[in-house]
Amino acid sequence: MQSVVPLPARSLASRAFEKLATEDQLKRFLIILMVFWLLLGVVLPLLTVIQRSLVDREGNWVGLANYIHYFSTPALSISFSNSLQVAVVTTIFAVGLAFGYAYALTRTQMPAKRFFIVAAMLPLYVPPLAHAIGLVYLFGRKGLITTGFSGLFADSLGWQGWDIQLYGFNGIVMGEFLYVFPQAVMILFVAASLVDARLYEASETLGAPAWRTFLTVTLPSLKFGLVSATFVTFTLVITDFGVPKVVGGNYSVLATDIYKQVIGQQNFEMGATISILLLIPTVLAFLADRIVQHQQSTTFTSRSVPFQPKLNKWADTLAFAYCLIITIAVFIVIATVFLASLVNLWPYKMDLTIRHFDFSKVGGGGYGAFWNSVRMSGYTAFFGTILTFLSAYIIEKTKPLKSMRMVAYFISMIPMALPGLVIGIAYIFFFNPLTFRFGSFRFENPFAFLYGTMAILVLSNIVHFYTVSFMTATTALKQLDHEFETVSASLGVPFYRTFFKVTLPLSLPALLEIAMYYFVNAMVTVSAVVFLYAPHLKLASVAIVNMDDAGDTAAAAAMSVLVILTSVGTRLVYDLLTRGIAKRMSAWQHR
Repeated sequence: MQSVVPLPARSLASRAFEKLATEDQLKRFLIILMVFWLLLGVVLPLLTVIQRSLVDREGNWVGLANYIHYFSTPALSISFSNSLQVAVVTTIFAVGLAFGYAYALTRTQMPAKRFFIVAAMLPLYVPPLAHAIGLVYLFGRKGLITTGFSGLFADSLGWQGWDIQLYGFNGIVMGEFLYVFPQAVMILFVAASLVDARLYEASETLGAPAWRTFLTVTLPSLKFGLVSATFVTFTLVITDFGVPKVVGGNYSVLATDIYKQVIGQQNFEMGATISILLLIPTVLAFLADRIVQHQQSTTFTSRSVPFQPKLNKWADTLAFAYCLIITIAVFIVIATVFLASLVNLWPYKMDLTIRHFDFSKVGGGGYGAFWNSVRMSGYTAFFGTILTFLSAYIIEKTKPLKSMRMVAYFISMIPMALPGLVIGIAYIFFFNPLTFRFGSFRFENPFAFLYGTMAILVLSNIVHFYTVSFMTATTALKQLDHEFETVSASLGVPFYRTFFKVTLPLSLPALLEIAMYYFVNAMVTVSAVVFLYAPHLKLASVAIVNMDDAGDTAAAAAMSVLVILTSVGTRLVYDLLTRGIAKRMSAWQHR
């Protein structure tokens, strides 16, 4: 006999089904919205760069003519080989020295490890242009070391100074080293920390000498970290604009060529062409890094034993001296920037003054530019964190439209390979025109209202630094058990309530890390925003460029000091917040 379901039960089942259907529709809408913003912020602007590199100034299709013209013009094509040369040499030095630094921190019992870790990260809070300015005051034509401290040691020691020919290849390599060294140390430090001590015990038991243990145990365990550090360093160097702009001299590279073509000559088509050429090595480096990381196997498992270095007086002393020398070199350059901002007239009148912090007598926008940068960085941190975390959540924690979510994940990886200069010029091509033309068809640009506003500056920064933040959010979400969503769904709790009540609080440390990353990078970056800022929205990083161009180097140093202090201060606030949150979460877990 067929059972009859009571009407109230049917009604409850019907309501539950309708509720699930409504939630499913909401999830689909959010996925579509996420893909839309990724297309708007990443894909469509990039396509306009490719399109502009294939047309002439009148918009007529010329195919590869711009590329042929570039490589047939020696004055232009030399920049490509120069960029590769600088990137390769800097990568070798940076990764090599960073490897020794990370090895000393993880494989010895040297003292003051915490200090050296913090010291290695300090250049992250310094604009790349500030590194170059510090080098100018040390090794420039009137630099302290070039002039022998203004002849101070000429009589007593007979030392007239040391001219390293800063402007050109030497200066770019030195400045880029300071810029990328922290990233290389960070990657290698993490890789070197995750090693199984049992491998070293086995090597010692077998009587292997130290050099054989290094070659057969240490290097193989660090090979993926070394590869990753190499590709990241190479990409950062070849795409950086700040250092070559200040100390490049007549040594042209791709990044400065893009700036000259777009800002100096208003030749947007050639700027687009060089942008695509700049993309080639960065995309290749990114793809190679992805392939290597995909092949990486787990070297630290649940059975692994953390490595504890043994006390060795000579090795510990040598490691301490090595890290100290590098730290002193980094500190000297940064300290020189601070000193330059306080010295009356370098190197002739070395009495201290704060007159360089009065920006009313120089161009660049002064304190207005500085506060614009603070506002822009705050907006970037706030909206960037929301966009990034929601996008990662939608991809990781929802089930509808799997193919579309995979497309979104792929697009989310693209910004890692996009130099800031390319993003900047892409946004000019996409957001500036009032109308778009495709053959005989013309239609209005619905996004043109964003050009020249704070919104486009914030959007460019979010896209520029999106991939690292997205990967941070994705890692944090993967650490949360999927049972949270499963149990919530079985209890009829809407997914968005689970998101706000469970997922968000547990992910708060990652959210603060993402916000911190966005804020600091938005404060110091110049490559994307240098093309996009409006006259009423001047920025501190761009002001440093303009003041240096105008010869107001001391004022540029003063603005750099403000940016450094703001970034470091924000980091200290972040550390206090995370420390408090960690204590609360620990207390909550022990209840």
